[in-house]
Amino acid sequence: MKVIEPKAESAISYGGLIEKLEILRSTLRWASTLDRPQIQKLLGQCNALRDEVMQLSRKERFVNATATATATASGTAARRNTTAQRRKALLDRSFVFEGVFGESPKLLDSLEIAEKAAPTDLPVLIDGESGTGKELMAKVIHANGSRADKPYISVNCGAIPDNLLESELFGHKRGAFTGAASDRSGKFEAADTGTIFLDEIGELPLPGQVKLLRVLQSNEIQRVGSDKIIEVDTRIVAATNKNLQKMCSEGTFREDLFYRLGVIQVTLPPLRERKDEIPLLIDFFGDEAAEKLRRRTVKLSRRLRTFLLDYSYPGNIRELRNIIFRISCLASDTADFEHLPEAIRPETQGPKVDGGGQDQQQLTLADAKKAASDAVERQFLERGLQELGGKVSELARRLDMNRSHLQTLLKKHGLSSKNYRTKS
Repeated sequence: MKVIEPKAESAISYGGLIEKLEILRSTLRWASTLDRPQIQKLLGQCNALRDEVMQLSRKERFVNATATATATASGTAARRNTTAQRRKALLDRSFVFEGVFGESPKLLDSLEIAEKAAPTDLPVLIDGESGTGKELMAKVIHANGSRADKPYISVNCGAIPDNLLESELFGHKRGAFTGAASDRSGKFEAADTGTIFLDEIGELPLPGQVKLLRVLQSNEIQRVGSDKIIEVDTRIVAATNKNLQKMCSEGTFREDLFYRLGVIQVTLPPLRERKDEIPLLIDFFGDEAAEKLRRRTVKLSRRLRTFLLDYSYPGNIRELRNIIFRISCLASDTADFEHLPEAIRPETQGPKVDGGGQDQQQLTLADAKKAASDAVERQFLERGLQELGGKVSELARRLDMNRSHLQTLLKKHGLSSKNYRTKS
């Protein structure tokens, strides 16, 4: 049976209904008193919403029911889709991503949500630990949407003094306060028709939250010191590393604003849950550092690479990038433990393990096991490349291994497939 895909307008109408319900909800929650005309007005809005729900096509409800049944029947087949296939599918759909990403199921879940949310104008709330790439995700949402060629404005809510917050976001009129020598537009006007990224939204004080809620409800702003209403068409993406729901219960963040911002929520997992991404990021940041420092990419000693692959990164991707830039600056040709920040440097430094000339008596048991394992791994990969004439794709199939992972292993051991290709 052919399943008819629901139209895009249906998803948007549902989003619109949610927004209208939230407006009603916040009106009722924050109203101290209601007179009879206001009650009648709210009742009329509720009746209109009921009619809109009832008018959703029977065809769409049928499609949704059929899709649910189809999803249940094909659930087993869907689970067979590997993370590698999901990652490839994203890239095949011309998914714009500035940098590299791996095959972590949690990260792929977030990227797929972002891909679906990007073409809409719904607000998006990105949460996750500090340094997990929340601003990068905001740029991904902007770049994959219909506003990609429009302004993208980033605002750090935690870096603006409370007394200047309203002026920064909404602008001010000349003479509105001491130092306001001329009219000035704010960040929302600068982001008109585009996207505004509100980082550290949990740092926004309560008065600022009230002003932001008004923008979400009416798409209107007022400059400080002005009575003029200015309409803005700005897509809002916010980010936080705090638990906003807990802040709502503590009374430090408005609950109605939380639900308006979080129509779509995207959670970024920490780097320790995305271990497969670490070697990709090491190479990516290594090349970036070499370009900015105008030097050749620094090599990593074997034990340093092992340390970087196993480290927990409490500062997540930002910490990894800083480490790579540090060692790229301090090392000459090959970086080792002494180039790490002192706070994370291993206390006991054994000898450098770079594949030759090692003093075996000074090796710890762990170093010896690692060196032996790496030597066997290198020999195995060399033999495979020799047998297959340097054909990496065939070797990946033989080993039942993702090709990108195999390329990472080859780079780790300094092996180039070109050196094993059969000359015709």
